[in-house]
Amino acid sequence: MINQIKPQYASDKFAMGLSLACVLHCFFVPSFLILSSGMLSVSLDDEFVHKLLVLVAVPISSFALIKGYKYHKSSSFLPFGILGLVSLISAVVFGESILGEFGEKGLTLLGSILVAYSHFKNYKMCIKLDCSCHDN
Repeated sequence: MINQIKPQYASDKFAMGLSLACVLHCFFVPSFLILSSGMLSVSLDDEFVHKLLVLVAVPISSFALIKGYKYHKSSSFLPFGILGLVSLISAVVFGESILGEFGEKGLTLLGSILVAYSHFKNYKMCIKLDCSCHDN
């Protein structure tokens, strides 16, 4: 019998990975581009990548948070996840022109940390309840 990856497990892992990708993109891609500018002939639009990450992260994180709530019947992780997603969306909507570079990066970092924390807390809840939603 083939082991199937449970949707809750996969979505929590993927959402945490996307949060990490947001942080890495926001803080390290500009440095990488500056250091390697002589070697790169193609440049990606920074705002496009930021919007794309949020466009992918919001539905996946929402799915994982909703599934976690349905599985565990606890909303203890939901406020962190919702606040994190709102922060990520706000950073994209308002952007650097309104928030400034520091404000946009700070809001993105805060949102990413909150989203990752909510998925981690959801995972810990699963272990505590000894449920099978994260078994693979």
